[in-house]
Amino acid sequence: MRTAGADQRESYFALSSVDVSSTESTRVLVAFGDSLTDGWGSAVNGAQRYPNLLDDRLKTSGQTRTGVVNAGISGNRWVHDFWGPSGSSRFERDVLNLSGVTHALLLMGINDIGFSVEPMPSQPVTAQQLIAAISSAASSARARGIKVLLGTLPPFRPAGYYSDEGEAKRQAVNAWIRSRPDGMEVVDFDAALRDAADPTRLNPAYDSGDHLHPNDAGYKAMAQAVNLASL
Repeated sequence: MRTAGADQRESYFALSSVDVSSTESTRVLVAFGDSLTDGWGSAVNGAQRYPNLLDDRLKTSGQTRTGVVNAGISGNRWVHDFWGPSGSSRFERDVLNLSGVTHALLLMGINDIGFSVEPMPSQPVTAQQLIAAISSAASSARARGIKVLLGTLPPFRPAGYYSDEGEAKRQAVNAWIRSRPDGMEVVDFDAALRDAADPTRLNPAYDSGDHLHPNDAGYKAMAQAVNLASL
């Protein structure tokens, strides 16, 4: 119950997961990433993050026995710890060891790129390091029989930690993802969110205002970018 004047929190620190037993066949997709998965910039308490909206699409399409788990941590990076353990170090806990997981959608790397400028220039990350981290996580998931989908990194100019060098890294990572390594499915979030007039920027209609995180309309576009037939 909310009382007058009570604090409104945007994060829940006590509950980590809920396991539910079922006698029916189920599928679980883990959306793994950073603030773009966590839903930064979406309406507070509005369930407008892209994993929420993807789950809504699945239910509407009749896939009522497929659930979507949000494993996004704002500020997270593949290579180095920052807010929370690095993506590489938490992948086993948050994806591989999750009960019933059948699919994983990976979208992470923009903080590795941007933090190389600000606030952690002492921890630069190359495109090849990012590709290696994503490839390693994907391989470990596929070895467990988990189907992997790779999300391209959306544009981020002129966010506070943007640089031309960082944009070149983003393009290199996205080129590798679009090559469909090992035949993995691709979700082209970049194409779904970019400005047609300037593909290094978010579409203004999808920009929450910081040029990095989508608004509710942008998160809806991200959910729509997932081909349900690939799940």
